[in-house]
Amino acid sequence: MIKFLLFSLSFSHVFSIVASQALPSYSGRNGEWQLLHESVGISAMHMQLLHNNKVIIFDRTDFGPSNLSLPNGICRVDSSDTMLQTDCTAHSILYDIVTNGFRPLMIQTDTWCSSGAVLPNGTLVQTGGYNDGDRNIRSFTPCSDDEYCNWIEFPQSLIQRRWYASNQVLPDGRIIIVGGRRQFNYEFYPSSWNGVIFLDFLVETNDQGLENNLYPFLHLLPDGNLFIFANTRSILLDYNQNMVLKEFPRIPGDDPRNYPSSGSSVLLPLDENDAIIEPEIMVCGGAPRDSFIQAMQGNFIRAISTCGRLKVSVPNPSWTMEDMPMARVMGDMILLPTGDVLIINGAELGTAGWELGRGPVTRPIIYRPSDDVSNWRFSVMSPSPRPRMYHSSAILLTDGRILVSGSNPHVYYNFTNVEYPTDLSMESFSPPYLSPEYDPIRPRILSADEKMGYGGKLFWLSFQVQAYLTANVLSVTIVAPSFATHSFSMNQRMVLLKIAGVTDIAPSTYNLVVAGPSTAEIAPPGYYMLFVVHAHVPSYGRWVKIG
Repeated sequence: MIKFLLFSLSFSHVFSIVASQALPSYSGRNGEWQLLHESVGISAMHMQLLHNNKVIIFDRTDFGPSNLSLPNGICRVDSSDTMLQTDCTAHSILYDIVTNGFRPLMIQTDTWCSSGAVLPNGTLVQTGGYNDGDRNIRSFTPCSDDEYCNWIEFPQSLIQRRWYASNQVLPDGRIIIVGGRRQFNYEFYPSSWNGVIFLDFLVETNDQGLENNLYPFLHLLPDGNLFIFANTRSILLDYNQNMVLKEFPRIPGDDPRNYPSSGSSVLLPLDENDAIIEPEIMVCGGAPRDSFIQAMQGNFIRAISTCGRLKVSVPNPSWTMEDMPMARVMGDMILLPTGDVLIINGAELGTAGWELGRGPVTRPIIYRPSDDVSNWRFSVMSPSPRPRMYHSSAILLTDGRILVSGSNPHVYYNFTNVEYPTDLSMESFSPPYLSPEYDPIRPRILSADEKMGYGGKLFWLSFQVQAYLTANVLSVTIVAPSFATHSFSMNQRMVLLKIAGVTDIAPSTYNLVVAGPSTAEIAPPGYYMLFVVHAHVPSYGRWVKIG
C-alpha cells in the first residue's frame, strides 16, 4: 500500500463520522486503487475540491432517503419534493482528504444534474437543478475546523432554470452559465445588466428528441473568449459583445460527444514558457448518434473510441484524431500535475441515462499529450474492482491521487437484483508517479508564498529532492480544482509557469523563483494547487491564491 504524506490540518470534532481504517489497496505497476469507504451514504453525482482540502459531494434529493442521516434529528421539509416531503437523510457530504472523515450536509431543494464553480474567494457557487431547485443558487464557504459550515440557499436567483448546464469562471471573477435542458441561452453570476442572452448555436446543436448538446464543454481561452463545444460543433464566443466570432470545423465522424452521448473534454495545459501560447482542446469518447434510442430498446451500441485535438488559435484549425485503447462513454478526463491526461470511469456500450449503459470500463488510461505523435501516447492502467457508470465522478486531489466515487444508473437507490447496483463507496486511484520507487526524485515543497500576482510577478518557494537531476527536467504547474459531474470537469485548468531561477541552498534543498501567470485570461483569479514536477514526478500540492 502506498503511504501518503498528508498535510498537518486537523479535522476536529465537527466531523460526526469517524474516519474508517483504509482497506488494502488493489495494486499493480500501472497505478494503485485503494478503497477509502465502503459507503459514504450518498452517490457522488457532483464533486468539488475546496482550498482547505475538503471535498463537497452531493447527489439529487428527489429519489427518497439516502443511506446517511442528518445530524441531531434535523429533517428537510419540502412540500414540492416529488418523493419525500419530510426527509431526515443527507444528500450532500463534506469529505476531508487528510483524515478520511466526512460529515453530512443539508441541501433544501433539488440539485439534480446541476453545475458549479468556485469564486475567487474560495466559495463554491452551485447553480440550478430540478423541480423547485432549478432556478436556485446555493453557496458553500469553507470554514475552519472548529466551525460548522453548511450550504446556504438563495431561491429563484437565476433568471432561467438551469438543468444540465455548464459553468466557467471568467477573468473578472464572474461565472458564465451556459445552456441546460430547453435553455438556448446563457447568463452570468452575479447577474449582469443584459440578463439572459440567446445563443442560436445551442438550438442548432440540439438533436430533436435526443439533445446531445447538454453539459456543453466550456473552455476559457488566453484571449479571453470562450470556446464552446456541443454535439459535434464548436464556436468561439465573445461573451462581452454577445457575438460568435468563429465556428470551428466539426469533429470528424459526426458522432455526438455531449450528454447523453457523454464524452469528455479538457483544455490542454497552457505553457507560459512558449513565446506564443497556443491553446489546444481535447475531446475524447462519446456515443454514436442513435445510441440513446437503441439503448432504450435494449440494443447497446459500442461507444466512440476516438479522441480529437484542436489548436484553436492557428489560422486554419483542424482536428487531429487518435484512437484510444478502448471505447468509452461517460468517462472523466482529468489533468494530472505532470500535464498528462487521465481518462477514468464509464462504459463501453450504450449512453448516459437511466439503465442505458453496459460493459463498464474499469481500466483508466493515461494520455501523454507532449509525446511525439509517432509514439503510442496512451498507457492502460490497473483496473478498479468497482464499475463506475452513470452518475459517477472523479477529481484530482492535492496529494496527486484521484478521488473516485458514485455510480447510480437507476432512478432510485437500488442495491439488489440489478446488473449495476447503486454504489455509495469511495476509492482513490494513485497514478504511477506516486509509486515509492520514485521517492528519490520526488520533490517536497518546504515553503512557498501564499499569493501569486499577474504580469509575471516573481513567486518564491523552496523544495527538497533526494536525487536532483537537472533544471531541464524541472517544472512548476498550477491546477485549478474542478467541479466534476456528468463526465465534464468544469473550470479545470493547468498552467506551466516560467522558471526564473533555481539555486541550491543546502544539501538536497533548493530555492525556486517562478513568474506568475501573465494575465487573468491565462489563470482566472482564485485558488490553485501548485506542484513542483521533477523528471515527470510531482510533489504534493500547495494551495496558492492567484489574483
